[in-house]
Amino acid sequence: QVQLVESGGGLVQAGGSLRLSCAASGRTFSNYAMGWFRQAPGKEREFVTTISRSGGTRYYAESVKGRVTISRDNAKNTVYLQMNSLKPEDTAVYYCAARGSGPSLGVRDYDYWGQGTQVTVSS
Repeated sequence: QVQLVESGGGLVQAGGSLRLSCAASGRTFSNYAMGWFRQAPGKEREFVTTISRSGGTRYYAESVKGRVTISRDNAKNTVYLQMNSLKPEDTAVYYCAARGSGPSLGVRDYDYWGQGTQVTVSS
C-alpha cells in the first residue's frame, strides 16, 4: 500500500500561484510514477500532469501546459505541483496518484490516490 497526502491548496486570486505537495509513505516512492488530477464540481476527474519514476519524463494537459510544473524529490518521498497564472477554471479538488509503472494520462491507470486538496481561484 501507498499512502498519499496532499497539501498546499487554498484560495488565490486569478493570476496568482500555488504549490501543491503530495507526501507518500508505505512503499518505495521511486518505484512509482506520480500524477496530478483534478475534479471540478459536476465534472469528471481529469488529468493534469504526470512524472516518471526518475523525474526525467513529464506530460502535461494542454489546458495547463506552460502554467504548471510537476517535480519530485525521491529523497523526500514527495511530488510537487507548481501552478502559476491561475485561472478561475483551475478551481477544483486536486488529487495526486501513484502508479507502479510508467507515467500515464489515464485516471484508471493509477493504483493509489490521495484524499485531495481544494484549490479555489477567484476572479
